[in-house]
Amino acid sequence: MSTEAGALSAFPELRATAGYIAGLQRPSGAIPWFSGGITDPWDHIEALMGLTVDGQWANAVAALQWLADQQRSDGAWYAAYNDRGVVDDSRTETNFVAYVATGLWHYFLITGQRDVLRKFWPMVNRAIKFVLSQQADSGEIYWAVDKHEGTSKDALVTGCSSIYKSLECALKIGTELDEPRPAWRVARQQLGNALRNHPELFDRTWASKARYSMDWFYPVLSGVITDEAAQTRLLNRWDTFVKKDFGCRCVADQPWVTVAESCELVMACVAAGLPNHARQVFDDIAQHQRADGSWWTGYVFIEDLYWPDERPTWTAAAVLLAADALHDLTPGSKLFTSAANTLEHPKS
Repeated sequence: MSTEAGALSAFPELRATAGYIAGLQRPSGAIPWFSGGITDPWDHIEALMGLTVDGQWANAVAALQWLADQQRSDGAWYAAYNDRGVVDDSRTETNFVAYVATGLWHYFLITGQRDVLRKFWPMVNRAIKFVLSQQADSGEIYWAVDKHEGTSKDALVTGCSSIYKSLECALKIGTELDEPRPAWRVARQQLGNALRNHPELFDRTWASKARYSMDWFYPVLSGVITDEAAQTRLLNRWDTFVKKDFGCRCVADQPWVTVAESCELVMACVAAGLPNHARQVFDDIAQHQRADGSWWTGYVFIEDLYWPDERPTWTAAAVLLAADALHDLTPGSKLFTSAANTLEHPKS
């Protein structure tokens, strides 16, 4: 189970995208948003996954090592870092912490390197323990732990959906290494039940996030909602969120499409069995790439303006992951497009 470097060889514009990410990686292994920008754990992991797709495995391992070096004794990470250390210690976000399992499992799917899987398993084990310490009895996982006020007792649909996928990956790592974690399986089942059947558990203390496209497609992207229900969910609000010829809006009522959300929607469409929709969105965003391989965060189509003036590494990585899902370039291509709900209900 391995792949050769050069999975993107037929796509020079995507090789340039991977090169853009690699060119911004710091000697420490950290991958900042852009030159001079911060590094946050979730986006750092997304970026290292992009490097893995391109076969830049040494760079990806360096990025995993950076995470291991920064991990706190409780298994978590702070919100943001730079070359001098921590720059935002105000909170720890649970979906950021859990995502390390997704990044490591993705790396193993593509490379088959069990030694790397084994090396970083303790990091994943500690991270998942931290995340599950923030799970409510009703199944949802609280979104953050504030430095001063402690656990912020509310939950996000998008964040919990991301955690649901990360728990899948953590369980698969444990199985591969003969490190079973039955309590994690139960926690994932409870989380899935909360997401599918109890919307009242989310957005209790702030305005609903339903106007954000991620709340629309993330339950599909993460495997919470599958099959016909996934298709129905995406098609019912397609015209609300997708701006023809430009991409996916970030927010339903704003004239702004974003490349990362568009790419995640591409993968959700593949997962839902809507390949034509996936290809159309991916084709529509091609115009948002720059000559150096980077991609704009987003485009305000009413004003014909790219905004903000940023080309993040994590946006670039999302493009590479979507391309892999569409074109089956690596053994990791189906990570976000093949649900694993048998983990909740294993065969007897």
